[in-house]
Amino acid sequence: MNLVALQFQTDDTNYKANLDKLVSLVNKAQEEDFIVAPELCLTGYSYDHLKDAANFSIDAIDTIKKLSKNKKISLTLTLFNKLSNKFTNTLHIFHKGQIVYTQDKSMLFTLNDEDKYFQAGNTDDFKIIEIDGLTIASLICFELRFLNLWEKFKGADIIIVPSMWGILRKQNFESLTNSLAIMNQCYVVASDSSNDTMASSSGIITPFGDEVRDDNKELISMLYDKKEIRKMRRYLNIGI
Repeated sequence: MNLVALQFQTDDTNYKANLDKLVSLVNKAQEEDFIVAPELCLTGYSYDHLKDAANFSIDAIDTIKKLSKNKKISLTLTLFNKLSNKFTNTLHIFHKGQIVYTQDKSMLFTLNDEDKYFQAGNTDDFKIIEIDGLTIASLICFELRFLNLWEKFKGADIIIVPSMWGILRKQNFESLTNSLAIMNQCYVVASDSSNDTMASSSGIITPFGDEVRDDNKELISMLYDKKEIRKMRRYLNIGI
């Protein structure tokens, strides 16, 4: 199985084009791959068109379910979700035709006014889940900065980080995702937008801290090897 981080631009005005791009990239993946897409990659933040973005996200779910079933893959992305008069930025994990996990973004990025438009999730609801023998945890963008959440996910095989992380803090994103993999002795799959103001820096980091990144690629992959996790946790035993 390959771990795959996607990296592409989002057009805030053309949701269908964004979905078509996602479908195109996923279709290049192999069966059984585990794929992570950038945060809100189908709509961007769309603060001026919140209902349109939420409605499109709902419609896109059927397409993504079919895509994950036909390709026999797992695919993670975040989508607008409408709850009464509130909106959430909700991570969805699609696995072989089904949504197997959702998680609302809890730590909202106030510099981007997220707190004005989104309802925050509850970190008590964050879980390590299991898919086909893999234990998986999720952080959405800004949540990467909170060490208490790193502690919460000790023992996960893979931590996924869909992001729309700004280019001014590019080095922060790379340093934090590398450190997360080393501290939790796990794989990290970080997927960031490649819009002009975003960091790109998508990649996969191993439990040893080795990384594969390429800002010029839309699809970055690495073979998953469970033995690398066991090896790291056995020889440098820190209690995980």
